[in-house]
Amino acid sequence: MMKRINKVAVLGSGIMGSRIACHFANIGVEVLLLDIAPKELSAEEQAKGLALTHPTVKNRIVNTALQTAVKTNPSPIYSQSVLKRISTGNFEDDMAKIANYDWIIEVVVENLGIKQKVFEQVEQFRKPGTLVTSNTSGIPIHMMAEGRSDDFKANFCGTHFFNPPRYLRLLEIIPTPHTKPELVDFLMHYGDKFLGKTTVLCKDTPAFIANRVGVYSIMSLLHLVEKMDLTVEEVDKFTGPALGRPKSATFRTTDVVGLDTMIKVSKGLYDNCPDDKAHDLFKLPAYVQKMEANNWLGDKTKQGFYKKTKSPDGKTEILALDLKTLEYRPQQKVKSATLEITKTIEKVADRMKIFATGKDKAGELFRASFFGLFEYVSDRIPEISDELYRIDDAMRAGFGWDLGPFEVWDAVGIQASLDGMKQYGHTPAAWVSEMLAAGHSSFYKIEDGVKKYYDIPSKSYKAIPGTDEFIILDNLRANKVLWKNSGASIIDLGDGILNVEFHSKMNTIGGDTLSAINKAIDMAEKDYRGVVIGNDGANFSAGANVGMIFMMAVEQEWEELNMAVRLFQNTSMRIRYSSIPVVVAPHNLTLGGGCEFSLHADFVQLNAETYMGLVEFGVGVIPGGGGSKEFALRASDEYKADQIVQNTMKDRFLTIGMAKVSTSAVEAFELGYLQKDKYAISMNRSRLIADAKAKAIELADAGYTKPVQRKDIKVLGKQGLGIVYAGANTMYSGNYISEHDKKISEKLGWVMCGGDLSSPTEVTEQYLLDLEREAFLSLCGERKTLERIQSIVTKGKPLRN
Repeated sequence: MMKRINKVAVLGSGIMGSRIACHFANIGVEVLLLDIAPKELSAEEQAKGLALTHPTVKNRIVNTALQTAVKTNPSPIYSQSVLKRISTGNFEDDMAKIANYDWIIEVVVENLGIKQKVFEQVEQFRKPGTLVTSNTSGIPIHMMAEGRSDDFKANFCGTHFFNPPRYLRLLEIIPTPHTKPELVDFLMHYGDKFLGKTTVLCKDTPAFIANRVGVYSIMSLLHLVEKMDLTVEEVDKFTGPALGRPKSATFRTTDVVGLDTMIKVSKGLYDNCPDDKAHDLFKLPAYVQKMEANNWLGDKTKQGFYKKTKSPDGKTEILALDLKTLEYRPQQKVKSATLEITKTIEKVADRMKIFATGKDKAGELFRASFFGLFEYVSDRIPEISDELYRIDDAMRAGFGWDLGPFEVWDAVGIQASLDGMKQYGHTPAAWVSEMLAAGHSSFYKIEDGVKKYYDIPSKSYKAIPGTDEFIILDNLRANKVLWKNSGASIIDLGDGILNVEFHSKMNTIGGDTLSAINKAIDMAEKDYRGVVIGNDGANFSAGANVGMIFMMAVEQEWEELNMAVRLFQNTSMRIRYSSIPVVVAPHNLTLGGGCEFSLHADFVQLNAETYMGLVEFGVGVIPGGGGSKEFALRASDEYKADQIVQNTMKDRFLTIGMAKVSTSAVEAFELGYLQKDKYAISMNRSRLIADAKAKAIELADAGYTKPVQRKDIKVLGKQGLGIVYAGANTMYSGNYISEHDKKISEKLGWVMCGGDLSSPTEVTEQYLLDLEREAFLSLCGERKTLERIQSIVTKGKPLRN
C-alpha cells in the first residue's frame, strides 16, 4: 500500500491520547489533538468573565491534558521543539478538520457506546480511504465498526499502543474481518520503521495478546502472594531485574500503570473468557478488592502497594503495604540465596535454570508462577495467536521482559520442566508433547545467523518474518566472530563491513575495548570496506573504566596513565582519520568515552532513545579522549564575523561544564553532540546495526577518502580565558561550585582556549589533544578527584551525571 502519513488526528487527549500525539510529533508528523468541550466553567474562567463559547474555555480540557503530559517524567517528547507540530481543538468546532488528515486515531474513554458515537461523527468528515484506528485495550474491534460504511470498515482496525507510548515498544495491530490485508501490512511496517515499535499482529480476542498473558501473570502472582505468605518487597525483588524484568517489577509497575487499569482488564477477562482454564485466577483477591474500595490505585491516588511519605525529619520515605493488615510500614530488606547466585551470571537466559532450581522463596515463586505460565501460553495457541513468537514479542515489548515466556521455557529446558509442571498441577497443551516426540527440543533455534521459531501446523522451524531486515549480533556470535578479547569482539557483518561489539560490564571502555577498535580498523583498511561500532547491550557505553583510572592514579603510575589517555585519544582520532568509513551506532546511555567515539565518527547512526553526554566533570576531570579538543574545534567552526565569538565558546564550554546529557537523539543534536548531515536516527532499536551497516556501505560506495587532520582551529587564548576564569570565580564566590569545581572549570577553559596565547590563534588538533591530556592527568592527581572516583568505584556506579 502506497500511503504516506504526514498528518495524524488524535481524538481524545487523556493519558494515552496526549502521549500518542506527542510521539507522532516526535517523529516529525503534524498532529491535531481534539477532545470534548467543557460543560461548566472553572472558577478561574468565571472570575475572568468568560463564556462556555470562548475558545480558551472550549479547548481547556485538551490544552490542560497536553500541558500535563509534557510536564511528566519521563517526558513524552524528544525536545520542546516538537510541540510546534501539535495543534489542539475540540470535537464541536474542529472535527471537520480531520478531512485533511491521513490517519485518525480514536483514544476516547473505554466505552463502546461513546466510541461508536465518535466514529459516527468521524464518518461525516473523513475522506474515503482515510485510515481510522482505535487504541482500545479490550473492547472487541469489530463491534466498534458496526453500522459504518464499507469504506470505513475496510480502512479500520485496532492499533493498541502501550503506556508510555514513547518508551514501551509494543504496538498491537488488530484487524477485523473487513480490514484490507494491505492496510495491515502497511501498519505493521509503519509501526516498526517509523514509530520504532515491535508490531505484533493480534486476533480480535479479549485483551489481545500482551494484556491477556501479562494480566494472567500478574493475577497469578497476586494469588500466590497469599498462598506463599510473600511480602510486596519480596515479590518485587524476585520478579525484577534479576529475572530480566523492569526495575519496577510487579507491584511497583501496577502502581505506575494504575491498579484500576489492571482490575478493569482482569474483570473483562473474567467476564469474557468463561472457557479459559485459568478463569478463576482472574477473580480479585480480597486484599485487592479492599484496595479498590479504599481508592488505593497507585500513583494516580498517591498510594497503592507503595506510599510516599515524609519522615519526621522531613526526608522522603517510601512505605510498603502490609497485605495482611493493609497498613503501610517501612520497607524491609529482602535476602535470597538464589538472587545472590544470579548476580554473577551476566546473561538473563542463564539465570533461569538457577531460579528454576532455587531452594528458597525466590526459586519456589519462580516454579509456582512460571510452570503455570508455560501451560497458559501453550493453551493460548491458536486462540490469541497462531505463532508462538508473537506472544514472546508482545511480552518483551509491552511489559519490558527481557525474555518472553517461550524463551524462558527454552532457557529452563522444555523436557526438564515437564516433571516440575506436573508436580505443580500444570499440563502443557498437546502440541508441546507432539513437538518433543518429533525430536524438536526447543521453541527457537539459530541457523546460519537466523533465528527460527517452531511452527506448530507444519511441525517445522521457520524464520521469524521481518527479521531479515535486522542484524541481531547475538545470532552471529556462533560463527561470525573474527577476533575477540575480554572487552570486545570483532564480528563480520558481511558485505565487507566489520562490527566492534563491546561486552564489558555496562560496556565501559578500557584497554581491551580500545585494542579491539584499532584491530578492527587495521583489518578493515587491509581487507574490508568499513567498520561499525555498535552492540546489543542494554547501553552503548557508560564511559571509561574509572576503576582503572583510579588504580593508576592511586599508585601514581603517571607514565602508564599518560599512555592510557594517549591511547584513548589516538583511538578517537583513528576513528576519524582512518582510510575506511567508521560509523558509530549508539543507544541508551552513551556517556564519556562512548560520546567521544561518536564525536569522532564519520557518521553517527543512533537510536531515538540515546542519552548522550560528556559527564567527566562529575568525576572531577575533563573529557580526556578527545572530547574537550572536539568541542574547541566545533566552537571554532561556528565562529562568525558578525557575532561575539566568546558566546559560542561559552555555550560549548557549559555543555561540558554542566555535564549535560541529552534526553533523546533529537536533543543530542541540540546540545551539539551531533553534527548536521552526519547523523541519522533509527526509531526501532532492532534496526540500528543494520542501518549503521547500510550507512557504512553507502560511504564506501561513494568513494570514501581519508580526511586530513585539522590545523586551522581558532582558539581565543587569553581573551577567552578571562571570561572562563571570571565566570568560575563568580560561581565559586557565590557558593554555587566548590573550589575543586572551579579548578576543573579553569582546566577545561585552558584547553578550549588553547592556553594563554596572547591573541586568537589557529592551532592543530594535536596541540589541543596535548593540552587536554596534560589537564586530565593533572586533575587525576588531585585528592578531591580521587575521592570522587573512589566513591563511584566502591558503589559500583557508572560514569554518569
